[in-house]
Amino acid sequence: MRVVVVGATGNVGTAVVDALAADPAVTSIVGLARRMPSRRMEKTEWIGADIRVADLETLFRGAAAVVHLAWQIQPMRQPLETWRTNVIGSSRVLDAVAAAEVPALIYASSVGAYSPRREDHPVTEAWPTNGWPTAGYTREKAYVERMLDNFTRTHPTCRVVRLRPGFIFQRGAASAQRRLFAGPLLPNRLIRPGLLPFVPELPELLFQAVHAEDVAEAYRLAVTGDASGPFNIAADPVIDSRLLSQLLDARPIRVPTRLLRATLAAAWHLRLVPVAPQLFDAFLRLPVMDTARARTELGWKPRYSSMDALRELLDGIHTSAEIHTPPLARNAGGFLRFREFTSGVGGSDPVDRNVDRVAAAENSPPGTAV
Repeated sequence: MRVVVVGATGNVGTAVVDALAADPAVTSIVGLARRMPSRRMEKTEWIGADIRVADLETLFRGAAAVVHLAWQIQPMRQPLETWRTNVIGSSRVLDAVAAAEVPALIYASSVGAYSPRREDHPVTEAWPTNGWPTAGYTREKAYVERMLDNFTRTHPTCRVVRLRPGFIFQRGAASAQRRLFAGPLLPNRLIRPGLLPFVPELPELLFQAVHAEDVAEAYRLAVTGDASGPFNIAADPVIDSRLLSQLLDARPIRVPTRLLRATLAAAWHLRLVPVAPQLFDAFLRLPVMDTARARTELGWKPRYSSMDALRELLDGIHTSAEIHTPPLARNAGGFLRFREFTSGVGGSDPVDRNVDRVAAAENSPPGTAV
């Protein structure tokens, strides 16, 4: 079985490649990424390709499955840039899957695709996927869900699986997640239990997390099995302010949500943080997902708790952990986070694109656009 993993060098992609490589049913893996890694994996061939311009049909031809993980959350200040990758790029992936007659497509959706919760009861995969319209990430995830609806109707012979995970953490991706979501001003050494004086207590705070290795196992099961449709992926317990304060060994202090939101908005406008306040709005409205279908129909069961996954993230930030791929490298933001500052903090990709494009071109097969 030949599997193409699109976006193979990120937080989820690295774990998915590891999981597939360990499966005897998978004979070869093609890992596609804009930036070529130095990491070497069994059964895996790396190809530099940008889904916005590459000849994807040629790369997909002969594959038993395509796993589409490629996604940009930054630059959040340039929504057209993320739209080109997340929506137009995904549209090109779907067109190439159809043209190459790939029998299975496994897509990385998200809890962010879901419409806001009305109450705290867990929702099934039937909950509407309209996202939160003012946040680019959730809006784009919801739009791709509509594209997949149309794709499944017009290409019934292709088995389509949509995985909708909660927040995905692992130690090696922590440096990248600090860069993408917290920005260059967060001191790594401060992220350690007992060092923070308090944690804001918000009644709306309620989210699910899952370890990257457990998410990768869900992808492996989706690739090698015969399941189709959407699946919620998350571990227990659901995390709230109380559990977060216990994990950080910090005192919970009630803070008005409006005050916290206004502070984030001010920091965003001053270019002190890379995350827009609209994403915070979406975060506080995420539904709690029911994962029964994944456990019964996909045969998935997490090995790590949500607290284990979050604990790895915090430890990874504290120790500047990394995985040896360009997106997950601890020095991706440059010396003293120089490129993070010069990017405008959410204004552009802080990774040096010129270096990336040269590396990708040198490692691409003839005729492949990067």
